[in-house]
Amino acid sequence: MLSVVLSGAVSGVEGFVVRVEADVSRGLPSFSTVGLGDSAVREGKDRVGAAIRNSGFRFPDDRVTVNLAPADIRKEGAAFDLPIALSVLAATGQVDHARLGRLLVVGELALDGSTRPVRGVLPMALAARAEGASGIVVPPGNAAEASVVSELEVLPVTTLSSAARVLAGGSADEPLEPRANERPALRDLRDVKGQLVARRALEVAAAGGHNILFVGPPGVGKTMLARRLADILPGLDREDAVVATMIHSVAGLLEPGSSLVAAPPFRSPHHSTSLAGLLGGGSVPRPGEVSLAHGGVLFLDELPEFRRDALEGLRQPMEDGVVSIVRAAGTTRLPARFTLAGSMNPCPCGYSGDVVRACTCTPAQLRRYRSRVSGPLLDRIDIRVEVPRPTMEELESTTDGESSAVVRKRVERARGAQTERFASAGGVRTNAGAAAGDLRRLGVFSDGALNTLRSAARSMALSARAYHRAMRVARTVADLDGASDVLRRHAIEALAYRNQTAHGVQEGRVESQKRRKLCSREK
Repeated sequence: MLSVVLSGAVSGVEGFVVRVEADVSRGLPSFSTVGLGDSAVREGKDRVGAAIRNSGFRFPDDRVTVNLAPADIRKEGAAFDLPIALSVLAATGQVDHARLGRLLVVGELALDGSTRPVRGVLPMALAARAEGASGIVVPPGNAAEASVVSELEVLPVTTLSSAARVLAGGSADEPLEPRANERPALRDLRDVKGQLVARRALEVAAAGGHNILFVGPPGVGKTMLARRLADILPGLDREDAVVATMIHSVAGLLEPGSSLVAAPPFRSPHHSTSLAGLLGGGSVPRPGEVSLAHGGVLFLDELPEFRRDALEGLRQPMEDGVVSIVRAAGTTRLPARFTLAGSMNPCPCGYSGDVVRACTCTPAQLRRYRSRVSGPLLDRIDIRVEVPRPTMEELESTTDGESSAVVRKRVERARGAQTERFASAGGVRTNAGAAAGDLRRLGVFSDGALNTLRSAARSMALSARAYHRAMRVARTVADLDGASDVLRRHAIEALAYRNQTAHGVQEGRVESQKRRKLCSREK
């Protein structure tokens, strides 16, 4: 007898429907699974057999063949355990299969017949809705995640017996208590002592979605500042929250009972991370750190210590917001729209340009160290700011700076202005993501601002990309100022951030002092 159960799988972060076909026929007892499944799928036959017997059902003493269609797409994981078990039971007439054609079923089985949560349920649920399914049968730990998809009945089941009861028209089990994915309790920006210029630069980066690089001696607060960037970003909108949840679900990072990832992610990979770990990859491509940071912050501490190929691989997602992974079986596109925050020392010993300790590096060592971060990558970093050593008076001050919540409100107002400005620009949400044409057409630059930008482009030998990135930062500074037009002072501040390079920290010290005075006046 033949039966068919709808299930799901994931390619990249996109789900697709899999038809689990079970045929039980006369012959020597055997159980074979075909359809390009990995070892976890093939080993599922032992879990399924034990779960069927321990749930009080009869496992057929016949030849059982299970096919996972489409057969030309590789499938992996233990999510097929429950649909395979139900298809075998339906083929032997032990469960009612009237509803099987309208429900999508996923779940891992333990040997006692209980279900366990699986990865990638949200993209599978989206695929089920697109296929026209009326509901989805999942373990209780995945119910909150699946409930994100509207117009789809979620049926949590704790055991194989519960799933059989649901197919017969019975009630589902209770899902786990939903976990609220609230903004994590990060360290507050008020803890940062002094560093007015760096704090201002951090706010500009958050407001416009600009990449930022902190350069300074060890222990001056570069990492402390960068780790607070995610806490001043606005919460994710519905679209970004769904995409971020899909990515984290496929990566297996959602806790059981979790639903939408509403807070901007913060990812801080170690500098020994491989190219595949950073960008994603594998025989079946999985999301890397750049995708896990989608909608949030990717923090690379000690930027020059990362592998050169990994750093150069960042250039495409920084421009396009996606990672394209090409394999013989096809191309997988993974979302990767993030804000890059980096930190680095000015030299190998860390004290080049420091006012307290002298640098001990040779010119050759300086050249080698600075060449680890290429010019094209630096060109894609909008804001580069020197973080000087704080004074003892600043360190011992008992006066707190502005809190993250206060700064976040200004950032949200600036983001709101950008959303309104680029509403007609086809999905552009921030100044950093605006095309040059849209920026010139909608940005409203005064003659003074444009003349300042043009003069600086000639004197600083800016590339076309750097020139337009300076324009974007200037527009963000104006948004934080609540100005409808970009004025000359906004352009000057944007160019000051641009002039602060990792290859010329000492040359940017004068500009840093100018920005410090500017920030003091604004405060």
